[in-house]
Amino acid sequence: MKRWIGAASVALMVFAAMPAQAADKVVLMLNWYVYGEHAPFYYGKAKGIYAAEGIDLEIQEGRGSAATTQAVAAKTADFGYVDVPTMMRAAIKGAPVVATGVLLQTSPMSAMGFAEKNIRKPEDIKGKTVAITPADSMTQIWPLFLKKTGLKESDFKTVAGDGQTKLNAVINGQADLLLGYVMDQSMKIKDATGKDVFPIKFADYGINMVSSGIIANSDYVKANADLVRRFMSATTKAVEAAEKEPKAAAQAILDANPKGGKIDTLTQGFELTIPLYRTAETKSKRPFQVTDQNMTDTVNLMVEYGGLDAKAKENPKAFYTNDYLPKSGS
Repeated sequence: MKRWIGAASVALMVFAAMPAQAADKVVLMLNWYVYGEHAPFYYGKAKGIYAAEGIDLEIQEGRGSAATTQAVAAKTADFGYVDVPTMMRAAIKGAPVVATGVLLQTSPMSAMGFAEKNIRKPEDIKGKTVAITPADSMTQIWPLFLKKTGLKESDFKTVAGDGQTKLNAVINGQADLLLGYVMDQSMKIKDATGKDVFPIKFADYGINMVSSGIIANSDYVKANADLVRRFMSATTKAVEAAEKEPKAAAQAILDANPKGGKIDTLTQGFELTIPLYRTAETKSKRPFQVTDQNMTDTVNLMVEYGGLDAKAKENPKAFYTNDYLPKSGS
């Protein structure tokens, strides 16, 4: 009996000494400096959702969707969170990148100004001054917005500058509106001034485009199919958890990065992001489950207005896959 207990004890000690299986180190590079839209990633990490899938997640801030796409193409980041139409431009030119999940299925693009100016509809833009950043994604789609709403370039004035100059123009009264994302620039303006901003959303006028999503290197996806599935499973769960607790999700940003903003505007920015996750077709589906039609419409718009090579229309499915997403209820 003693001999058996001794053998069992040795076996237990050997088992206890065996190293636990190491989590897979994964780098996710964001599209920009952190803001409310990014809350689910930080919340998922803080709540152990990624760890539960065997993933040790490192979140890195980005310097624009184009730069993050380049980093993913070069495998200096495992995954990127970027503007999917921007990724399409790189992919059609040969960059080995693919979207493994499209989170923002309704466009956040808008023309926005201080709410107190009472600019609430396209007609109100007449006679005003609009700040733009030349060649950015919103400025490329702006002519389509004008066409859809019956506006002409001669109906308003335009001032141009980089992203910060555009913000300053509205903050300082040199422009009435700027072209920006509902959950990004509007919160930056509110942080700086304390004033509410009203966005005239492009999506409300029939401009149906996807926006941000998760991308990965095509070769990385093929070589790491199980890891990609686990990452997309964790990210789906992180988004669903964050949707239920917006303020806690926003707080996770500040816990990781105390200089990442202010809790009120981070929370509001994230709350403005949530409605963009789904379209009428995907309202009953889990996050990231984009439809083929939504992606085809986006490709067609990008070819006509966004400078995307016309050959992209031959195979819109080359830009994305839903194959690595968790099934409903899993």
